[in-house]
Amino acid sequence: MQLYGALVLLVTLSAGFGVFQTICDNLLYFFIALGLRCYACENSQTRSCPDPVTCSASEDRCATVKVNNLYVMGCLSKALCVQGVDCCRGDLCNGAIPTGKQP
Repeated sequence: MQLYGALVLLVTLSAGFGVFQTICDNLLYFFIALGLRCYACENSQTRSCPDPVTCSASEDRCATVKVNNLYVMGCLSKALCVQGVDCCRGDLCNGAIPTGKQP
């Protein structure tokens, strides 16, 4: 609950004071990224993984890669989202079949 109160305070400061907006936006992004959850598994024959994991602060994307007809799913940083790696933003977004690329 303390974290939620801090986020509300940051949003309030961000809206009220233009000088602090960039700092607050970056802190807000850090707190949101800290809680990203992705499905993670190795050597799955389907895009279905039973257990989600919580990503580290440096991992801001969920990812899926198909190698030799097997899926590998988990957390990645945006910099590692290259051609052949399906990346998405948002909790558990790599659990469904993607309809398009996300930045």
